[in-house]
Amino acid sequence: FRWGEESAQRLVELQSGSVDGIDNVGTEDFATVEGDSNLQLIERDPLNVFYLGFNVDKPPFDNEKLRQAIGYAIDKDRVVENFYPQGSLVADQFVPPGIPSYQDGADGYTYDPEMARTLLTEAGYPNGVDLGVMSFRGAVRGYLPQPPQVASDIRDQLAQVGITVALDQQEDGAYIDNANAGNLGFYMLGWGADFPDATNFWDFHFGEGASPQFGTGFDELHEVLSEAGSTTDEAARNDLYNQANEMLMEHAQALPIAYGGSAVAF
Repeated sequence: FRWGEESAQRLVELQSGSVDGIDNVGTEDFATVEGDSNLQLIERDPLNVFYLGFNVDKPPFDNEKLRQAIGYAIDKDRVVENFYPQGSLVADQFVPPGIPSYQDGADGYTYDPEMARTLLTEAGYPNGVDLGVMSFRGAVRGYLPQPPQVASDIRDQLAQVGITVALDQQEDGAYIDNANAGNLGFYMLGWGADFPDATNFWDFHFGEGASPQFGTGFDELHEVLSEAGSTTDEAARNDLYNQANEMLMEHAQALPIAYGGSAVAF
């Protein structure tokens, strides 16, 4: 049992028979594995979320209309289609479909560049805005299989509505430290389930006492999440998490982009 950083090299070793199985088949390698009669591909449902995050206490990201504009400026379908493996899904909320309390039909940001431009104007930026940097790390994760490529595509999408950002790639360990300390204003990050419950996604990120990566937070959201996490009534929980979805869309602390599919091969 050993670690292999590059997906292409893992596949070569599998094909040669020097290993019996590999984890996280590369995005471009699914078809290769499926087309090889000596190999079997076993896909997993996505239990993760990739999102764009904001520290809402840091200007200009303290402007809610600006955050909402960014939500409408991102073509999530394009991101998933171009950079994610099969089995991946466009995210419409923070919790992925495999987690209880996922809300069928929940409203999420959809690609609407005209709405993005309108909200930019309402935010006070009728001629566009330079946001400085969008931070990310190069580490491949199930929720983000191609970080540099996705970062570049999001930068280019934002430019189409008049939002300028430079890319700030940071070392993996320092990046997580900076996120948890609230040092990042605008950034790419994600989450994979530790256990299959909505509290693992919601409370860690947006509950009372959460890390300051998104800033101070919102009392109304804290209250709803506290109530949802302390009841065993499934219908009541679903109603409360639906309210949480609506609050997250309104405040736009995080913009869910994708649920990353993955697979093992043997």
